[in-house]
Amino acid sequence: MPMSATQPVLAPIPLAEERRALLAQAVAGLDGASLWWVSGYAAGLAQAQLAPQAASATTLPKAIAPATGTQAAQRLTIVYGSQTGNARRVAEALSQQAEAAGLAVRLLRADAYPQRELASERLLYIVISTQGEGDPPDDSIGLVEFLRGKRAPKLPELKYAVLGLGDSSYANFCGIASRLDARLAELGGSRLFAAGLADLDIDTVATPWREQALAHARDLLKTPAAAPATLATVTPLRPGHAGVWSHEHPFPAELLLNQRISGRDFKGPRFGQHGAADKDVRHIELSLDGSGLQYEPGDALGVRHRNPAALVDGVLEALRLDGETAVSDGGDTLPLREWLAARRELTRLSRPFLATHAAHAQADELNALLAPAQNAALAQLFNTHQLIDVLRRWPAGWSAQELVAALRPLAPRLYSIASSRKRVGEEAHLTVDVLGYDAFGHAHGGAASGFLAAREEGDQVPVYIEANERFRVPADGSRDILMIGPGTGVAPFRGFVQERAETGARGRNWLFFGAPHFNHGFFYQSEWQDALRSGELHRLDLAFSRDQARKIYVQDRLRERGREVYDWLQNGAHLYVCGAIGMGKDVHAALQAIVAEHGGLDEEAARDYLVNLQTEGRYGRDVY
Repeated sequence: MPMSATQPVLAPIPLAEERRALLAQAVAGLDGASLWWVSGYAAGLAQAQLAPQAASATTLPKAIAPATGTQAAQRLTIVYGSQTGNARRVAEALSQQAEAAGLAVRLLRADAYPQRELASERLLYIVISTQGEGDPPDDSIGLVEFLRGKRAPKLPELKYAVLGLGDSSYANFCGIASRLDARLAELGGSRLFAAGLADLDIDTVATPWREQALAHARDLLKTPAAAPATLATVTPLRPGHAGVWSHEHPFPAELLLNQRISGRDFKGPRFGQHGAADKDVRHIELSLDGSGLQYEPGDALGVRHRNPAALVDGVLEALRLDGETAVSDGGDTLPLREWLAARRELTRLSRPFLATHAAHAQADELNALLAPAQNAALAQLFNTHQLIDVLRRWPAGWSAQELVAALRPLAPRLYSIASSRKRVGEEAHLTVDVLGYDAFGHAHGGAASGFLAAREEGDQVPVYIEANERFRVPADGSRDILMIGPGTGVAPFRGFVQERAETGARGRNWLFFGAPHFNHGFFYQSEWQDALRSGELHRLDLAFSRDQARKIYVQDRLRERGREVYDWLQNGAHLYVCGAIGMGKDVHAALQAIVAEHGGLDEEAARDYLVNLQTEGRYGRDVY
């Protein structure tokens, strides 16, 4: 914005550089509610210093004062745990509704919740997403560990409700929400109503859950319901982003570059043995010019894709349905083919669909897999079968209307952004593993990755930004960082290194990278070598698991460097992990072993050490 003649002159910042760095570090990653809390705390301290004669009568802002029993009884507390922002948006929507209804409400991210106040809570709503097979999101690990531990208080006066967000293509659907719901009851809390378990079509469950939650809160807090609050849909509330673009209204980004980077950098003497590429990995560059979209390294780009035409044809053929049949659902009328191509999930199964299909097919074998005791077998089915495989294996009759109603809405896919705007300008870069394999006698592929791989320069890709505020470079540029990203998990660290170089960060950057083979899996090899030479990257440790008889993974390299890794952490380094969920668990176990060995800690203390790093915002994970 251009300066005007009447614009006030800003006073100089009254903080030394060192104190500014400490302040930036303290607030890094905090959400809006937490920042308001901090501002109230600072205002209270300032007021006390400006009026020392009244210090004895000065009270801190209500937002930070420890809650008395009376205060807690008159207030609704909403706590959320979110990995990609969905749970946060649901919690924010509920908080807005409660405020509009005249209720006293506070909204806190799980890692900002003062655990000592749990014993005095009277009305608590928890909105939490599930990671992988029932794990909590990173911002909730500390609270979850507290609740399941010996220090958790008895809660005889607590009334609560839990909303879980998950993906029913996982056998342990909304696992952490279910466990929290049960644990609060074990501690003596009174469940107001059954836990809501929302699938990828979040609002289907979240909207009625919020209606119930608001009605109970009004009743318990004795607030009249004369002016009901609008039950808004879940939309992003980040002022830094162009509000017009979202997962519902994506920006049409122009594709600038679609380049294969697997098997292209170096063909050494062992290429004949290990050089046959078994992966198709693309470096993709998209233009955000004119969108107003902004992102930080660590954020994700949401992609609104279409399902492959061959897959749509396969589903229609298996069910003997006419793709031109008009189907009406949710106020829209479209040909069945268009529903399947653009509106419905075809590559990820869900438990509700399997249950309905088992009834249609009268398939006892499939019905048996849905029993609670068969979670492991069901997980195996989810991992190996797409919708088309189930339709072929257990034939059944479906009408077009039934099929559209039973399938889940097509969910966008999130890709870690592999660039820094400070270096690439109005662009976003992605590192995409194009899924392709044969199973059950047919070729299979990834819907979104195949969609991106098929785009050509000049094509448009519908995108939006999904913030990941707990996966950020340190605000204090003097901090060292350790980055662990095998395979396409290296994507955000390309952005991290660019960002740190462009901002002149003085801290060191250490990258652990791994892949099956050096010859065709060393993504961005020349860039990392240039970064080492220029000093943008200070250390690089590599693990190519299948280039020798003994498989070597990034967690093995971590253990080999255990003493140095521990020293970096002890000296304040930030730690980041990105990649597959299984890899994330193996790396976490290696880190715990490193802390135990080199810190002289037992297993429980080593586990607490890593939990504390996560709570402090020094251990970020982006696993999928």
